[in-house]
Amino acid sequence: MRHTPPPRSIADWQGEAIEPAGPDTQLSISSPSAARAWHVLVVDDDPALRDMIADYLVAQNVQVSTAADAQQMAQVLFAGGIDLVVLDLKLDRMSGLEIVRSVRMVSDLPIIVLTGQHRDEVDRIVGLELGADDCMSEPIAPRELAARARAILRRRGRTQVAAVRDCDGGGFRFAGLTLDLRTQYLTRSDGTRIPLTRREYALLCALLCKAGRTLTRESLLSATRLHQDVVDRSIDVMVLRLRRKLEATAEAQRIIETKRGIGYAIEIAVERFE
Repeated sequence: MRHTPPPRSIADWQGEAIEPAGPDTQLSISSPSAARAWHVLVVDDDPALRDMIADYLVAQNVQVSTAADAQQMAQVLFAGGIDLVVLDLKLDRMSGLEIVRSVRMVSDLPIIVLTGQHRDEVDRIVGLELGADDCMSEPIAPRELAARARAILRRRGRTQVAAVRDCDGGGFRFAGLTLDLRTQYLTRSDGTRIPLTRREYALLCALLCKAGRTLTRESLLSATRLHQDVVDRSIDVMVLRLRRKLEATAEAQRIIETKRGIGYAIEIAVERFE
């Protein structure tokens, strides 16, 4: 471990702040000198596998922190600066699936989950539907893991840029809420800020830009740049999380409407400001 702060749990973690990536952002394993060194957290209770992955990434000039369980993982996350998590699903004390769910409640921090060689395919599907970005089965090939991590981080750097480019400048007022595209803050009428993950922000931008129109799941998948292996139902999960955040206000009302068999739409009054 790289630090020993007071014990914390993943449930207490508030996620990372939204920091828009520019169109020229580069995240690389093979040529870290051309970009900032990125930071990976490897969570596995098997010290041999944990060290094998960490040693390979360190040899590629990637900063690595390690954790053996959810508590140690929380300590590293609270310290900040993590770009991606490699998470074993078969931890002893807390299910890796529960950890994915907890992280996704507050953040879109990229997660690659690892499953055993003979694990049921259900674990892989559930992990992806809960919000994991990718899934690998043991035995793990470190070089392939690094390549998948690089691809995820590259897509992540483009996600928010695409959302802002499609709906540039100003912001929106709706249902007692304000989304400012310049600061990328969503606030209530009393000024309280509602934290959004990058994907939630991209999803909300896409829906507000086309307020009054129904967007298909396919178009929302494209707008949020989700991993291509994730099934369409992941959009349903993301919409559910976003609804809970939007509607937990004194002026709560149904903001995102479900168009059965098609997709989603925002049909309430939306004011655009420059």
